[in-house]
Amino acid sequence: MTETACPATADERISIEPCGKRVQATFKGEVIADSERALVMRETGYPPRIYFPRADVRMDLLRPTAHKTHCPFKGDAAYWTLSVGGATLENAAWAYPETLPGVAAIAGHLSFAEAVQTDL
Repeated sequence: MTETACPATADERISIEPCGKRVQATFKGEVIADSERALVMRETGYPPRIYFPRADVRMDLLRPTAHKTHCPFKGDAAYWTLSVGGATLENAAWAYPETLPGVAAIAGHLSFAEAVQTDL
């Protein structure tokens, strides 16, 4: 497990650890990601998030968007829109292409919006 105190506040914590089991992400009944190598990120004030290795994600269902966000603890996030069977979910997936040192474990991984079902 990697744990780091966030620079802004000593109360803020991020931990990243292996999920320890096979997990899937689905949308409209379609498996979007399937992995035995996923990571769980726990961040103060947020629900746990599963980060899937990019190799375990159906990238053919995703297309990059222009949307970007910045997290002072993780870095700059890039986003993808998900399209499955005529249904589209804007900015459904994100990743941190250049992670900050305290969260380097999620480099090369994607996470999904809550509308994408992920079994944790």
